[in-house]
Amino acid sequence: MSTPGRRAAERPGERTAAPAAGPARPGAPSGAHAAGRPGGHGGADHRAHHHPSVHHAALVARDRLLRAGVVRDTAAVRHVVAFLVATVATVLLTRAFLALAGFPQLGGGGLHVAHVLWGGLLMALAVVLLLSYVGPTLRPLASVLGGVGFGLFVDEIGKFVTADNDYFFAPTAAMIYVVVVALVLVMELVHGRRAHQPAEYLAVAADRLAAGVAGGLTDAGRAEVEDLLQRSDGEPGATELRRVLAAVPHDDVAVPDPVHALVLRLDATLRAAVARPWARYVVSAAVVLVAAQAVAVGIGVLGRTIDVVPWVGVVVLAGVAGTVVCAVLAIVAGRTASVQGAVWMRRAVLVSLLVSQPFVFRALEWAAVAGLVVDLVAFGLLEVVLRDGAQRAREQAEAPDGSAVPAAQDADGVPRQDADGVPRQDR
Repeated sequence: MSTPGRRAAERPGERTAAPAAGPARPGAPSGAHAAGRPGGHGGADHRAHHHPSVHHAALVARDRLLRAGVVRDTAAVRHVVAFLVATVATVLLTRAFLALAGFPQLGGGGLHVAHVLWGGLLMALAVVLLLSYVGPTLRPLASVLGGVGFGLFVDEIGKFVTADNDYFFAPTAAMIYVVVVALVLVMELVHGRRAHQPAEYLAVAADRLAAGVAGGLTDAGRAEVEDLLQRSDGEPGATELRRVLAAVPHDDVAVPDPVHALVLRLDATLRAAVARPWARYVVSAAVVLVAAQAVAVGIGVLGRTIDVVPWVGVVVLAGVAGTVVCAVLAIVAGRTASVQGAVWMRRAVLVSLLVSQPFVFRALEWAAVAGLVVDLVAFGLLEVVLRDGAQRAREQAEAPDGSAVPAAQDADGVPRQDADGVPRQDR
């Protein structure tokens, strides 16, 4: 593997300092002959341009991950969420199917082909797809296949942690919930804490162009690459990628991406719901209902009507207390600043999702799914409110007269999105 210095030195179009004097390579032109070459200072710059010991300043300034070639995809959150949704849906559908079918077993003669094996095969297929093809085209498919495979795998976690291979191990629902929440937190740590750097936008633009070079780009695909290049303006190589983009042929037929289409449609639905005057009351009612369910569970555990260890009830009630405090602060803050109220209400939902719900699942097992779905819908609505509020604030700060700029929409009325999946604004 080449060093970061070598990768920097081999980039076309980058000027670097001249290397230290040394013995000429066999067949290399002399300084007098090299000086006659076009290019300002002659061949010295040309040789320095490709010298392996030269480190470009732009590369040295980057962090270790970027210098190692580890670049975050701007569409990664969409793919990871698709993976997690496929995982949860697979677990719920598998449990429902097995219950309706009477928990049949595939096999015979002492053999049992558990569905964890099919999960492993699907995960392997997803990995092979990701390792075999360049460009973004197959990532949505791989995210869904991998999610289905992981769902079939983690559904049998009870067999892996019990000596008697007990598929019906009572804490299984809570364990699966914790695994999914842990993956969400990892996603937030990797993609939600640091903004993308210009070099990352440039690398993602090159990734998108990889598919365009082979099969052309639609208008939407070209707009995405242009947006990425605009965000990476000034980075070494950005000018060259603009030339590549100009040379990529137009394609009228878009490659189907059901995951992206579903995300856009869901986003449009949530936006339409948020625009309704009753939206805030629905969110508040949802938080209250889930909190009430959790209170009932906590009291049931402490009263021994639900057969789990008592400390589970204590944690549930502590989580409800945190949710109620955040909800009250949301009501107080919302009287003067609706966005600040949404921030506190979002925190109330997060406390419920991260503290109360895991232990509600431990007490009620799969019966707790309804409360989880309500929390997730409320969380999605609040995310739209906060994202729109932040977008309006940015647009007001950028507009000369301080007025907000309306969001751009496509022919179906769905807000168009930029490279990060955030709705773009008409400028």
